[in-house]
Amino acid sequence: MIPFSHRMRWLSHLRLPLEPGSWRIGCDDDRIVAIEPLPEGAAASGENWQGDWLSPAGVDLQINGGLGLAFPELQPSDLPKLLELLELLWRDGVEAISPTLVTCAVEPLRQALGVLREARELHRPGRCRLLGAHLEGPFLAPNKRGAHPSEHLASPSLEALQQRIGGFEDDIALVTLAPELPGSAAVISALREQGVVVCLGHSEADEQQAIAAFDQGVGMLTHTFNAMAGLQHRSPGPIAAAVLRGDVALGLIADGVHVAPSMAVLLQRLAPDQVVLVSDALAPYGLADGVHRWDERALIVENGSCRLEDGTLAGVTLPLLDAVQRLALWGADADQAIAAATVLPRRLLGEERSCAAQLLDRPLGETLRWSGPASSLRWCRAV
Repeated sequence: MIPFSHRMRWLSHLRLPLEPGSWRIGCDDDRIVAIEPLPEGAAASGENWQGDWLSPAGVDLQINGGLGLAFPELQPSDLPKLLELLELLWRDGVEAISPTLVTCAVEPLRQALGVLREARELHRPGRCRLLGAHLEGPFLAPNKRGAHPSEHLASPSLEALQQRIGGFEDDIALVTLAPELPGSAAVISALREQGVVVCLGHSEADEQQAIAAFDQGVGMLTHTFNAMAGLQHRSPGPIAAAVLRGDVALGLIADGVHVAPSMAVLLQRLAPDQVVLVSDALAPYGLADGVHRWDERALIVENGSCRLEDGTLAGVTLPLLDAVQRLALWGADADQAIAAATVLPRRLLGEERSCAAQLLDRPLGETLRWSGPASSLRWCRAV
């Protein structure tokens, strides 16, 4: 135990996501310099948090834009608005995002990657950090393309991959593809060699094809349940294969529309350490409901849901941390819901340290405090 120091601010009886028991932390100049478990029933000096959680801020691995910007359409003149969006995301409790580029033509994709690279170099405190991009497409199953434009889909090949990311290999964090498509195995292998997380999504893969993909290195399902086979008792599909394997992340849009609340809670209970919450937010994130533009198509936004004019579900405009609150409200374990937006996305990207180790040496103001019962879970900056 670290002895009490009058120059440090101590916070006690707090919880950490995925870390059992009660904890206390010591802060010096608003930086966490000590973190230790509290024995059961122990009295501790300092501010009593009465069981509130302390967590890192959110990490969103699937977000398509905001404030009217669609990431695949980024141009150099959009840089100021992009930085404004990163400041909005920070205020919404998100520390880092993997900007998602849905299926588009090659040149716009490469231009967008260039703008994101420039913005990444302009990071400063108070602004959400840009991780490597998430390419959602173009190697998708045509029958499961959803809102992705069919004219820009492509067959998986190393040549097609090079056309899109040549020179930007270090700027890519995730790629979503349909692993059952011919040519996908070579693409998966090349991406894994580059350290890219490969995701199964917009796919017609059955259980056996999914198992083969996981053996090849596919490590995540993109928006689980959506644009893939569901859980059927005679046709288990990729979701059952991922849950049974135990080491495949399950991206989940917890808006209550993409996946019914009961199914979202069921998934979280089946695989509590695999569910990773994503927003899937589109360009109207941060704007009012109404009719917005998405490439050449109209996007109708109502109550946080985005649909094309033909009714195709396209995404949301809801903040990532809202998903934590909804998942807990629906009946999921609050500790796991918090972890699904804060700790587990980092784990997928290679962070092996415990939550306690991740929090040590962080400014307290960059962390989140979660309080209240699961039915009304709320967050604020921990200051």
